[in-house]
Amino acid sequence: MMFLGEYKHNIDYKGRLSVPKKFREDLKKGSVLTKGLDRCLFLYTEDSWETLSNRIRELPVTASDARAFGRYIFSGATEIGFDQLGRIFIPEYLRNYAGLKREAVVVGVLERIEIWDKTRWKRMRKSVEAKGEEIAEKLTSAGI
Repeated sequence: MMFLGEYKHNIDYKGRLSVPKKFREDLKKGSVLTKGLDRCLFLYTEDSWETLSNRIRELPVTASDARAFGRYIFSGATEIGFDQLGRIFIPEYLRNYAGLKREAVVVGVLERIEIWDKTRWKRMRKSVEAKGEEIAEKLTSAGI
């Protein structure tokens, strides 16, 4: 399973967002929505969420960064389901965190989906595109 692509969708007045049809099948078995990094939301399949949870569980509880990251990820998490039209409900606290109002961008990023406010996504994409070569060069040491 791999999520790819960028899709523009609107959030309705009840806080519902349509998830691209090509993503729904993997998410219908169970999925979790949580605060992401860079002020977006992360949407995980049940399996990907379990993998992430196990990795965090293995971190030493004595490490303050591990405790902080666990609090950050799990305190904002909620299990989600789909309505008959393929929409998910995004709780108000998560919409506020990500600055989501009406226009959103749904982005596939390998094992997760990111949900961005349209304006924030444009800024992020522009920043990454401007530094693409520099970022790639830094990641060379990681084997990329």
